[in-house]
Amino acid sequence: MTTTAAERAAMTRAIELARRGPRGVNPQVGAVLLSPTGETLAEGWHRGAGTPHAEVDALSRLAPGAAHGATAVVTLEPCNHTGRTGPCAVALIEAGVSRVVYALDDPGELSGGGAERLRGAGVDVEAGEQADAAREVVADWMTAQRLGRPHVTVKWAQSLDGRAAAADGSSQWITGAAARADVHRRRARADAIVVGTGTVLADDPALTARDGGRLLDHQPVPVVIGSRAVPADAALRQHPHEPILIPGHDLREALLLLHDRGLQRVFVEGGPTLASAFVAAGLADAVLAYIAPVLLGGPRLALTDIGVADISGARRLVVDEWLPLGADLLAIARPASPHDHDGPPEGAA
Repeated sequence: MTTTAAERAAMTRAIELARRGPRGVNPQVGAVLLSPTGETLAEGWHRGAGTPHAEVDALSRLAPGAAHGATAVVTLEPCNHTGRTGPCAVALIEAGVSRVVYALDDPGELSGGGAERLRGAGVDVEAGEQADAAREVVADWMTAQRLGRPHVTVKWAQSLDGRAAAADGSSQWITGAAARADVHRRRARADAIVVGTGTVLADDPALTARDGGRLLDHQPVPVVIGSRAVPADAALRQHPHEPILIPGHDLREALLLLHDRGLQRVFVEGGPTLASAFVAAGLADAVLAYIAPVLLGGPRLALTDIGVADISGARRLVVDEWLPLGADLLAIARPASPHDHDGPPEGAA
């Protein structure tokens, strides 16, 4: 990959711009237009369904012909289809852009292919710049595009020895205030928070996103999976959103139902049984493990059976970040792909 310092800086800015857009059925995308000498000509981002895409938004801020010879730096491959708006690839070609640098390929069957169209028109195209950072912004949308289901984050809190609760089942306050505040901030970024009926009956959670006693502006929809009835006086019945109750234990069917309701980012916080079921089914796109420096011992493991019979079947993860939170530590991880590593390091036990 060959990009200039100006293009790299522009991509960092484009990712910032992308975050300004609303999350929904369309991806959050940012764009920066650079002059042939590297100065910023215009910026844009996608403001929601039916509005101009990021590239067109940026182009609209220039006089006709002002983008001739420019470089477009975009977080997602320019689209190649006509929906409520026209193809961005065509808009860039017609504007006379000579080079496009983008972070991520568009996985859509209908919207993908913009890079090929640009190259066919003689535009120089460079892909992959800051792909990991850009992927964080649209991970949920990309999962929905590729798999037709929401992006799933499985979260748990555990002691240093891997327990989710003491031997008597008590689990409150394993982690400290900073870790709990982080959980609530992440809840507020989700479309739905999922638990099992066992957690509802045992802990009676409110399933809200809070800052102290104050409800945060965005609240995830509470979802309960399981065959047992949720009590009429359960705390989640007072949630700002009506709970979605899904009988049965078919997790794939549950995710399809949530996808059909437009929910793209799911936060699973339902205790060891539900967390283990999502991991075992291969449905965990991201893992958040909050690790407290305490030892509990006993049988209350943070994860139970996840379908691993021997070490060759271990579900390997890539830790993208270790985040200190007060005395606790958060591991932010995702399933390893075949390209991440070929196995444990040489000499590992």
